[in-house]
Amino acid sequence: MVKKTILMRMKNKAMTLLNLWLPPVLWAAMIYKFSSGTVPIASQIYWQDFAVKKIGHVILFAMLAVLVYRALIGEGVNRKKAAILGVVISFLYGISDEFHQMFTQGREARFRDTIIDGYGAGVAMYLVYRFISKLPKSAREILLRFGIK
Repeated sequence: MVKKTILMRMKNKAMTLLNLWLPPVLWAAMIYKFSSGTVPIASQIYWQDFAVKKIGHVILFAMLAVLVYRALIGEGVNRKKAAILGVVISFLYGISDEFHQMFTQGREARFRDTIIDGYGAGVAMYLVYRFISKLPKSAREILLRFGIK
């Protein structure tokens, strides 16, 4: 009986870890996959192509920060620390992504892109941390179902 209880606790802990950390790990893997190939041209007009690609950076790293934040909150980290760590971890992953691109044929590392990645993560965490409590109750309840508080 004791062994069964211990095994159930271990299984529950493993499932909780998977639920919390699998989404940010899979998202990071997707970013890695995107940065491993050649970059398609979004538009023949330079500024439009540039804008689409940089907006992509912002969105990808904003989402990574939110997923890391969610995992940290689920681990019991307080909101402020989780928000800061969400930005820091996402920014560091952005640096590693640019480093990876130095060795990827057809890609180049850009310091500018790491700043844009950090900006996306920072904006997302600012919005979550600052405004989530001001949302209508129904919206907060939906986010809470996804582990975002």
